Amino acid sequence: MRVPFVKMHGLGNDFVVVDERGRAPMVDSETALCMADRHRGIGFDQLAVMRDSDAADLHLTFFNADGSLSAACGNATRCIARHLMTETGKADVTIATDHGLLRARDAGEGLTSVNMGHARTDWQQIPLARATDTLHLPIDGAPTATSMGNPHCTFFVDDVSTVDLASKGAEIEHHPLFPERTNVQFAQVTGENTLRMRVWERGAGITLASGSSSCATAHAAHRRGLVGTDVTIHLDGGTIHIRLAEDGIWMTGPTAHVFDGVWRG
Repeated sequence: MRVPFVKMHGLGNDFVVVDERGRAPMVDSETALCMADRHRGIGFDQLAVMRDSDAADLHLTFFNADGSLSAACGNATRCIARHLMTETGKADVTIATDHGLLRARDAGEGLTSVNMGHARTDWQQIPLARATDTLHLPIDGAPTATSMGNPHCTFFVDDVSTVDLASKGAEIEHHPLFPERTNVQFAQVTGENTLRMRVWERGAGITLASGSSSCATAHAAHRRGLVGTDVTIHLDGGTIHIRLAEDGIWMTGPTAHVFDGVWRG
């Protein structure tokens, strides 16, 4: 089987993108899992499949590195929005996901903005295993739970550099309070409307950046009164800007097209 693909990344959060528009399906969970292997495959944090859509310029389906599906992936959406703008010459595009319709636009200076929609904070929408206060979860460290179409658990700490992200991230991802597992963030306030964040992604592990995690963390920090509505977040892979607006959460950052290839499964 030959599967043409594009390798992209947003702040080091890397993706394989497969274009199935006008074609028969080429990717399933098993294929995604094989392609994700960084030693025997291509390697990625997430895989995004572009498909035809009657409601938008295209539809995206996301696979995590473990082959599981995700309804949202912010950095991949931003990368593919830039790819689509380059392909079509448009400055504004609409992308359908299982999370909903997402608008994207050219932000100038090589940056791309995506409206990731509204955050959800009700325990059933995240979802959690039982009714609880999502602002201060009954977990050591009292993290905040948020949904951006995928579940997030954000800890606010004094120094993110001291966190054992590998062990703590894996532990919280599989916490029984999260029946669908969760993305995990550790964030530190470093200045006015500025955060330093490290990420453990559900189904992928430690990543250099995460767009949906950035949106969830900015929203959680705002709920806690730690930041305003325009937030700068410094991740291991670089800097992203989040704006909490009435029409949704806008995420702005750079994108990179790394190379094209063909997977021979």
